[in-house]
Amino acid sequence: MKSSDELKKLASDTLLLEAEAVRKLAERIDDAFVAVVKHLVKSNGRVVVTGIGKSAIIASKIVSTLNSTGTPSVFMHAADAVHGDLGTIQKDDSIICLSRSGNTPEIKVLIPLLKKGGNCLIALVGNLTSYLASEADYILDCTVEREACPHNLAPTSSTTAQLAMGDALAVCLLSCRAFTEADFAKYHPGGALGKRLYLKVADLSRQNPVPSVQLGDDISKVILEISSKCLGATAVLDNNQLVGVITDGDLRRMLEKSIQIAGLKAGDIMSAHPKHMESSELAVNAIRFMEAHQITQLIVTEEGNYAGFIHMHDLLREGLL
Repeated sequence: MKSSDELKKLASDTLLLEAEAVRKLAERIDDAFVAVVKHLVKSNGRVVVTGIGKSAIIASKIVSTLNSTGTPSVFMHAADAVHGDLGTIQKDDSIICLSRSGNTPEIKVLIPLLKKGGNCLIALVGNLTSYLASEADYILDCTVEREACPHNLAPTSSTTAQLAMGDALAVCLLSCRAFTEADFAKYHPGGALGKRLYLKVADLSRQNPVPSVQLGDDISKVILEISSKCLGATAVLDNNQLVGVITDGDLRRMLEKSIQIAGLKAGDIMSAHPKHMESSELAVNAIRFMEAHQITQLIVTEEGNYAGFIHMHDLLREGLL
């Protein structure tokens, strides 16, 4: 078993080798890369991404990234392609083929079949003199000096480079298509990420009670309203217009001052000009607002009218924090 220091050095060397492989890709972004982006933006078809072995796994991830950022894509395993999956490819589709060597038997069998269909072939390849490179319409150079594997065998630096080049392609296509946060939300409705992009303040406030007291209500009614609605606060209204807020913290501070509470009205202890947010705002914006003002409850309004509350616990429950 290697020592702790040896393991740390091996891990660090691996990361540095792979980081250097990715860094050198930036020097190879040339006119061919630009041509690929322009071709895919103008294309009416999908992007079919294929590969063999570890490159197939990277191809699948690239497909996922392209689909989620507005470029319709499909994965086709190179080995399965010659057993019926060639039917995946449609007339206007473009094909990206991933391979470090560009000379594997599966690739050599597949490429002539792909060329017969007349589809544009883009090679994401690590060997510019390979069979794949010679047959491709466009070449994206993913050459690496060596694998991070100590024996220079296991695909490590090469697959990292392929993955990074795929990301670069996806980001450029995203930008060319003017893909917005709203588009992103449409494709990512699930999980915390999706919620950050589409969940509105109103979606949370409508699940809560709507505590309120009138400006002239006595302190006992204020306490009962805060206690019964379980949000730790109540809005104060005057002729149905929002004029203040009272929190359980306000009540505690009032008692700490030994104030004679008999005869106190809501208007005597409320905080005027309460912080509030429109119901149409994104819930994630409420997080920033509440953190900036160091509050745990926030009044919600609809077109300026009092509509309810959201609590920091609501945001926690939705996984936004």
